[in-house]
Amino acid sequence: MAGRFAPGSAGTAVRGVLPRPVRAAARVRTWVPEGALELRLVLGPLRRGPVDPTFRAAPDGAMWRVSRTPGGPGTLRVSLVDGAVRGEAWGPGAEWLLERLPELAGAADDPSAFAPRHRLLALTRHRRPGLRLTRTGLVMESLIPSILEQKVTTDEAYRAWRALVRKFGDPAPGPAGPTGVPGGMPRGMYVMPAARTWALIPSWEWHQAGVDDKRASTILRAVRVAARLEEAAGMPPRQAQARLERVPGVGPWTSAETVQRSHGAADAVTVGDLHLPGIVGYALAGDRHADDAAMLELLEPYAGQRHRAARLILLSGQVPARRAPRMPRGDIGRL
Repeated sequence: MAGRFAPGSAGTAVRGVLPRPVRAAARVRTWVPEGALELRLVLGPLRRGPVDPTFRAAPDGAMWRVSRTPGGPGTLRVSLVDGAVRGEAWGPGAEWLLERLPELAGAADDPSAFAPRHRLLALTRHRRPGLRLTRTGLVMESLIPSILEQKVTTDEAYRAWRALVRKFGDPAPGPAGPTGVPGGMPRGMYVMPAARTWALIPSWEWHQAGVDDKRASTILRAVRVAARLEEAAGMPPRQAQARLERVPGVGPWTSAETVQRSHGAADAVTVGDLHLPGIVGYALAGDRHADDAAMLELLEPYAGQRHRAARLILLSGQVPARRAPRMPRGDIGRL
């Protein structure tokens, strides 16, 4: 019960009446962006499923995020108030999170660098001017869930991420933690496990979470060099991808999915994806059977901005109708 109730005087305690909880004070910072900004578009890629224990979208439009920063665990609430981005943070990592609030909200991104060559992309950019690419400055928190998403359905990956973070992670600092102040919005969030904790997860726990040996082994290899991989946050995206891909089991798909979030890499197009080539091919050339080579050729006019072009295509809703059955869902934890 430590931390849940404020200490009271023994002389004034009333039997059966609990002292009222005291909400920890938050550190606050505001930043005013130039131009339009839509928080759900900017921060949405950081969310790993509708019940991600490290990310929540509140009904009031605020985004709650829990991270393991170089300064320690931290909880961040981001909202848009009168055109200004407001960040409230709790925990040892609060200052680190607030210092990087502008980059998280897309300050390091330059949407004007994108020149649409297709009418579809021009219309989509006009309809969604608030799209910016986030930059978290944290590598492992994007790398590990990306590894979990390798070669499985998103539902399976989200379920594994949720199970492992809830079981082995730490309670979120501030009102979002499992023992947070009643009425705090939201509650029940967790910080992802530290590198050493990931390394000590028993094999049967990976199995129960639905993670096969190949993905579990890749994560274990990555966390053993977590410090070196986090250094990649200060590198250009291509160099960062090269460092990530030195870990056996981390290929171009995983490294691109990581630097898109950690670096805000506008050109890190995802290759090796099951659906993206067909979506891009259909939207730009009417070819639903396009492969990676065809996708890269279609995106060549957007060199330097290929990831942004892909995001706009996905936002356009111009996707081919599904013909084949969905990828079968599995749960090795039940075996």
